[in-house]
Amino acid sequence: MEFIRKVEKALLKPLPGPEAQFRMAHGARVNYPEPNPHTRDASVLLLLFPEQDEWSTLFIQRVSHNPKDKHSGQIAFPGGMKDPGDDSLRHTALREAQEEVGLASEKVNLLGELSPLFISVSNFMVHPFVGMVDHKPSWTLQEKEVAGIIETPINFFTNPKQIEHTNIRISDNLRLRNVPYFNMQGKVLWGATAMILNEFLELEW
Repeated sequence: MEFIRKVEKALLKPLPGPEAQFRMAHGARVNYPEPNPHTRDASVLLLLFPEQDEWSTLFIQRVSHNPKDKHSGQIAFPGGMKDPGDDSLRHTALREAQEEVGLASEKVNLLGELSPLFISVSNFMVHPFVGMVDHKPSWTLQEKEVAGIIETPINFFTNPKQIEHTNIRISDNLRLRNVPYFNMQGKVLWGATAMILNEFLELEW
């Protein structure tokens, strides 16, 4: 649990913030628009859990079903839009994780929050929360939304060699070039999720 105590203390200090996030962003993000009156809040959960003497985290692979969904098929943290019935953004993160992967909210100890990140393509302000459970959960996937899960040790991402660059097709008419990403054994972790993860990795733990 020493690692968890270090993470909890690090989240109480000034966060690495956008500078750390943007180290995993495509260069075009510097020209993205700012939040607006129609921007909606969303939350995601970076969950830490023990597995084989290491601390791991969980990603979901979203179902590829709706061509209008800008995040269809991507690798992401569990999470989604804040509902009117949610008491708080923390509640949103826990509710979405329970709905998407069957994580029991009452089992999660929330350690703190990372810096909010504006996603202009979907007009969401994403609020990332860091939580932990003291044993590896059993997952129950929301099959309409989640195609699969990826469990990865946190130490995997501390190796700079896992960061590579590639070209990513956004649509038939748009391709981003030289995009930084984490190579997870052939799976491409990029965009907002990679930015959030990178801020976590740059905490002083």
